[in-house]
Amino acid sequence: MQNERILCAGFGGQGVMSLGKLIACAAMLDGREVTWMPSYGPEMRGGTAYCSVVVADRPVGSPIVTTNATSLIVMNLPSLDRFEQSVVPGGLILLNRSLIDREVGREDVVVHALEATTMAAQCGDPRAANMIMLGAYMALRGTPRHRHVEEAFSLVFGSGSSTSFNLNRKALRCGFDSVSAEAVIRKAA
Repeated sequence: MQNERILCAGFGGQGVMSLGKLIACAAMLDGREVTWMPSYGPEMRGGTAYCSVVVADRPVGSPIVTTNATSLIVMNLPSLDRFEQSVVPGGLILLNRSLIDREVGREDVVVHALEATTMAAQCGDPRAANMIMLGAYMALRGTPRHRHVEEAFSLVFGSGSSTSFNLNRKALRCGFDSVSAEAVIRKAA
């Protein structure tokens, strides 16, 4: 596998940082080289927040992903507006259709949209939309492995309650399963 350069973006409070940390921790558990770089500028609950994750077979030369992402996991419209052009041709844009009401304007990327917030609410809590997106990402990219993500839950969230663990696991599975049930909206030209 070559470098996977991932941008995770959304409103503060949508679990974007946790999403990126889970990908990074699960990749480390799989023996991969990783970097995770959060953006904490003026972002706060309700503002735009993002992080970048690089997963590679060799040591990572640069953690910067803002102009060459191979995947963009985007939770809201302002983040799509800001980062759509950051994805390399042939890359993946995975978007939360519950909060994004426009189409991706590019023809040279793979686009997959799902109603992540709605699906998370059906799983028990709309705040688990980030886990829906992670599950869909895992299904589309074939990585990270489920068992490593579940191990990473305790590393990222602490020992927490079994209710929270079960909700996250349920939402992860729902997102993963949705990819086989839904068609990819548009493949790269």
